[in-house]
Amino acid sequence: MTNAVGKARGVLRHSPGPGIFHHARLMPSASLRGSVEHFWIVRWDLCGHAPQLRETLPHPNVHLVFERGLTRIFGVHTTRFTRVLEGSGCVFGVKFRPGGFYPFLRKPVATIANGSLSLQDIFGDAAGSLEDEVLACVDETGMVEVATRFLNAHRPPPDAHIDRVASLVADIADDRSLTTVERLVERYGVGKRALQRLFNTYVGVSPKWVINRYRLHEAIERLAAGDAVDWAAFAIDLGYFDQAHFIRDFRNLVGRPPGEYATAAKG
Repeated sequence: MTNAVGKARGVLRHSPGPGIFHHARLMPSASLRGSVEHFWIVRWDLCGHAPQLRETLPHPNVHLVFERGLTRIFGVHTTRFTRVLEGSGCVFGVKFRPGGFYPFLRKPVATIANGSLSLQDIFGDAAGSLEDEVLACVDETGMVEVATRFLNAHRPPPDAHIDRVASLVADIADDRSLTTVERLVERYGVGKRALQRLFNTYVGVSPKWVINRYRLHEAIERLAAGDAVDWAAFAIDLGYFDQAHFIRDFRNLVGRPPGEYATAAKG
């Protein structure tokens, strides 16, 4: 039995348009919680309406994404993810825990960053009919059940490093004071190079990237809340050397400066 997951982070705000849009996230069964963070589904029906832009700042996770004729396994996406939705469609995904895909891949997850693999690259011929089986289901519960059976049947041996890596990433996501790799090194008592090797192998991106991404996720949520912002203090609070560096990073990743984004989010 699956349960809904809480609010998504890293979603860039846009004024909702006409049409039908459904997004849900579901917890995995206990048998998969060592590998899978959650399942997700997006359905839309914009027939008769203009296409809609959807943008996110992806997390440090590998995704197995089912879409008719386009099913792939995607490494960590380091830039803004943009998708224009039109007509009607459905995409179902498996979001692996940080580090959770390494036992399936058996080589550094950094080797597939910003890239993708076919299901057969990992699971061989056994995955030949999986796309049809998942997308033939009438609802997300059925899709989760099919994906769960398949992943349980092909689950690799447990890896003790995964819980450690997932804990590190969760700490970065939840603790606003973790703004530098040095603070992470001090807290966990691990050398900087060892930490970088661990993230390269299991997560697919550097610890510095993960820190910057989650602090920018936090910035987006705080800007979307509509509170008045002291930009200089805001940048320092997020771990930036100064306001200019924060604005540069924000603009490069989000596509607009923070003040403009905050104004648009209010509308």
